[in-house]
Amino acid sequence: NGCGFSFGDGCHGSDTTVARLRARDGSTLPCMAAASPALKTSALAAVGSAALAVGYAAVIERNAFVVREVTMPVLTPGSTPLRVLHLSDIHMRPTQKHKQAWLRELARWEPDLVVNTGDNLSHTRAVPAVVQALGDLLSVPGVFVFGSNDYFAPRLKNPAKYLTDRDHRVFGKPLPWQDLRAAFTERGWLDLTHTRREFEVAGLSVAAAGVDDPHLQRDRYDTIAGRPSPIANLTLGVTHAPYTRVLDRFAADGYQLVLAGHTHGGQLCLPFYGALVTNCDLDRSRAKGVSRWGADTALHVSAGIGTSPYAPLRFCCRPEATLLTLVASPTGGRDENRSVVRSTPTASVR
Repeated sequence: NGCGFSFGDGCHGSDTTVARLRARDGSTLPCMAAASPALKTSALAAVGSAALAVGYAAVIERNAFVVREVTMPVLTPGSTPLRVLHLSDIHMRPTQKHKQAWLRELARWEPDLVVNTGDNLSHTRAVPAVVQALGDLLSVPGVFVFGSNDYFAPRLKNPAKYLTDRDHRVFGKPLPWQDLRAAFTERGWLDLTHTRREFEVAGLSVAAAGVDDPHLQRDRYDTIAGRPSPIANLTLGVTHAPYTRVLDRFAADGYQLVLAGHTHGGQLCLPFYGALVTNCDLDRSRAKGVSRWGADTALHVSAGIGTSPYAPLRFCCRPEATLLTLVASPTGGRDENRSVVRSTPTASVR
């Protein structure tokens, strides 16, 4: 052959583990023989399993939408329960009819308040699809902030960057976020971007504030800094990406609950290990679900509903909306010396 060697007799499909290579000068060199049938079978099984896993992640789990129910004791003592539907990371494209149909059904859960933590769009013509899919939910009191994929369309990225450089940014085409904002506010939802709001819902007073997307470094917390109303039943902080600098500020100001998205729950998770990355500086253990941030602030991070069109996979991390039933905390008033709330939230999936 071109390398100056020819195979000896032992390399013609025999099951021997070592064969000989015969050089042109007549000498011989050892070589590995053809792989054994067991090794071939194992390799084929590994390739087949990988193909099945990718197919499952791309076709089945990515479209296996679920509503997760969580009960959180965060309201001031004596408050009646408040049902909050947390939506995040819809990443809508006009052709995603299955996702749109599922979103239209969410109004049947009858939330008292909808909180949308951004990344609604993945296409320049997706605003009508988002508005139509949310449907009756836009008639429910709601608040929102935007994420990077409300401002810029997704672009193809090197997946390794998520592991080695979480601050890497690649911006796509500008998206019509102004049209989406107009559609939300015309239906009565409140834009919390660098704004503090106080309103009443289901007979409870809510003091809410939000920041622009920290992933784009657009957050300007100083514009909303300060302790929220001491008479509110719920003090709520809202951000798209749960960067620790923002969570620290909400916690320092005494907010009872902070809602965020962005992480996709890790999107590709491993059994018994969880998320590989969070795409921000939040630790992996908080990639989705409920945790505590500081002594008195509860954090809920949504695993999100969609994916980037360039990474249409989910594994061990189903797309979700979360119905948070907020109930009264069993301890103290809202003052500097109040007891730390240690109650554990409960969760279920439907």
